[in-house]
Amino acid sequence: MNLNQRTKSVLSILGITLPILFLSIYVGTSKGDSAKEPISTEVSGNKAMRLIVIDPGHGGRIPGARGKISAEKDIVLQVSKKLKDAIEKELPGVKVMLTRETDVDVPFHERSAIANRNRADLFLSIHCNSADYDSKGRVIRRPNVSGTETFVCGYNRLQKGESNVAVRENADILMEENYQENYGGFDPKDPSSYIIFSLLKRTYRDKSIKFASYIQNEYVKQGRPNRGVQELSLAVLAFASMPSALTEIGFISNPDEENYMLSAKGQEEIVGNIVDAVKRYKTSSGL
Repeated sequence: MNLNQRTKSVLSILGITLPILFLSIYVGTSKGDSAKEPISTEVSGNKAMRLIVIDPGHGGRIPGARGKISAEKDIVLQVSKKLKDAIEKELPGVKVMLTRETDVDVPFHERSAIANRNRADLFLSIHCNSADYDSKGRVIRRPNVSGTETFVCGYNRLQKGESNVAVRENADILMEENYQENYGGFDPKDPSSYIIFSLLKRTYRDKSIKFASYIQNEYVKQGRPNRGVQELSLAVLAFASMPSALTEIGFISNPDEENYMLSAKGQEEIVGNIVDAVKRYKTSSGL
């Protein structure tokens, strides 16, 4: 990519992000710490959590990571549906919307757009991790890697090893039609493209980190290996105009964790962990 192309890419991203950032700053200024608008103007004086958008990763022709007996897209959809039911049952007054309810692919920019259009208070993308990687056309298996980790959107320098999740999760973009137009020239295969994430104002950074930390803390209470909270350049989170996170609920490349995530007990525990994290976030934020 030459200098003119890079300049066009940056300007294109700014053209997309600045209106969003302006809206975020305006809302944050007019509503104080809440940094959000209410769903209904009739209750604009109330400060409450009303809507959470849950995003089951991948879907349709894009299966995500694969284990020995399952695909990521199926596990995360199962967990997300159960999570929706559990949140609405245990948090009266809070509604949950899924970005997909069937086995279909939803473009990254549309996933966060769903949350933005509906003025969601939280956006959570659910994924399964994988330690397997491709080396010169040969898949290298690492079945012993385990644990949970949760990400918030931030600019990272894509160090070796740390870049694997970002490159893998952003790779879905390449399957979209007109992806260069949708993402302002961003190319998930080009490490230099990731600099565009540094242009995004981190309006919701602190709240996103707090929410992500609560999720990880609940996993730890359950005895799950803790890989921590990290900032990563993830397109699915980049344009969300509310606190947001992407959680990797386990390694599908690890047979034990794959079986755990497929089991009724495992899914119940994962859902319970996230529900407790949402409750803690809601209480601590005074929502």
